[in-house]
Amino acid sequence: MPQEIGKTLRSLDPRAPWVISTHDLGRRPGSMRESARALPAPANLGVGMIGVPQGADVELELRLEAVMEGVLVTGTARAPLGGECSRCLDPLTSEIEVGFQELYFYSAEDAAEDDSLLDGELLDLEPTFRDAVVLALPLSPVCGDDCPGLCTECGAKLAEAGSDHRHEKTDARWAALQGLRTSDNQKDQEG
Repeated sequence: MPQEIGKTLRSLDPRAPWVISTHDLGRRPGSMRESARALPAPANLGVGMIGVPQGADVELELRLEAVMEGVLVTGTARAPLGGECSRCLDPLTSEIEVGFQELYFYSAEDAAEDDSLLDGELLDLEPTFRDAVVLALPLSPVCGDDCPGLCTECGAKLAEAGSDHRHEKTDARWAALQGLRTSDNQKDQEG
């Protein structure tokens, strides 16, 4: 039975890395299976300045339980992160660990419009994993809580520039008079 997504139908490929078979659970409520596996991270798994690199190893610990309505999947995922600091723009790496839980329904009659469905005995874990990771990612990642960022005037890294880094600020309303003062000083030196 193809999985229904909105108004389109699709059939899952059992060889796809994020597609999991529930054959050994049957439709017997109470049957359960735990497994650990490493899968390649899907493409475009990130927000703005940080994300999981495509193809990186994602470590999964899964628990699949057959219930009356379908298969309940509970798990945790650990994945590496790569991106750049939102303050100083230096590259940064980190790791994320997220928990997730999703009920995959046996039939569309039991499920609401946005619920996940089994495709026969197959389920696609990627959308559930993607939602969990993207919601947990920081929108403004930083290399450290004490990162001072970049100078707003010249763009220098404030951590490297030092505490004495300053810029002379001239009030724009008086800027035209600066030129007069300089030319008066030159006349005094000449004459």
